[in-house]
Amino acid sequence: MQIMVRDNNVDQALRALKKKLQREGVYREMKLRRHFEKPSEKRAREKAAAVRRARKMERKQNERDGSK
Repeated sequence: MQIMVRDNNVDQALRALKKKLQREGVYREMKLRRHFEKPSEKRAREKAAAVRRARKMERKQNERDGSK
């Protein structure tokens, strides 16, 4: 990953770097790797995330269908 510093503006470059790291999911990955996660906990977390995604997609689908 590379960020260009323009006009010696390090603050702006640092903000851009943080935004890129956030988008790539690096902060989330670091948080998960701080402590060991048992395989059963990992499965439960991933399953809960899948349920949330499915519900969100269903809500969006209902919004689209209801607005027509």
